[in-house]
Amino acid sequence: MIRRQLSALAPALALALALSLLAGCASDRAGPEVSRSSGRVAVSKSKPTFGETYVVNKGDTLYSIAFRNNLDYHELADWNGIGRDYAIRVGQVLRLTAPGAATASAPSPSPSSSAAGKAATPLRKPVTEPPLPSGFVGVGSWEWPTRGKVARGFDNGGSKGLDIAGDVGQIVVASRGGRVVYSGAALKGYGELIIIKHDDQYLSAYGYNRKRLVAEGEDVGPGQPIAELGIGPEQKPLLHFEIRDRGRPIDPRSFLPAR
Repeated sequence: MIRRQLSALAPALALALALSLLAGCASDRAGPEVSRSSGRVAVSKSKPTFGETYVVNKGDTLYSIAFRNNLDYHELADWNGIGRDYAIRVGQVLRLTAPGAATASAPSPSPSSSAAGKAATPLRKPVTEPPLPSGFVGVGSWEWPTRGKVARGFDNGGSKGLDIAGDVGQIVVASRGGRVVYSGAALKGYGELIIIKHDDQYLSAYGYNRKRLVAEGEDVGPGQPIAELGIGPEQKPLLHFEIRDRGRPIDPRSFLPAR
């Protein structure tokens, strides 16, 4: 009797198992999640490069940390109670998300790092950053930072700027006037890097240099030499050039003159 009942139930059980497996496969497929109530595609926000928090290392600046994480340096300063001198200290723990944002996946800083961060966080009144010289900002249009063909263009899902092929040692110039807010090699993947602040909205970046010719805090004019072109990651002479709009990478070709 029991064997007959099990035999009768076998097709139904097999069908249920097959449907269950199909549902599991569908839920595992990569792709955006669709809200059942609205029908809209819910696109998840990309996570910061360093996670939800970051411990300041030697050679970092607020600008370089914001740049690496595609953040607006104004917001990064506000989230961490940093004044308009944008000063940070080695060991300071910075949050890379807005207060109140979900941090369930955030890595917890080590006790020593947390203690260093608390000790390094200054209690001070906001200090106004010195304004950029009027003669350096907004004069003329953007210009190409060096001669050469574009070896790789801007790609929203990949390259954050342009790779320009050239000769080792050829001059790299400021695409627009501004102030050097980073000059160093602490950002992995950029080599010898220079970041220039043009105003409160735009930054430009110049990577893979052989030699940097300007220092942090230096004001530069449009077309002023700032570096010598170096070797890119594929062991070919290359300049990596980016323009950021409030931390967001944008296609430099939309600003540069056609050629």
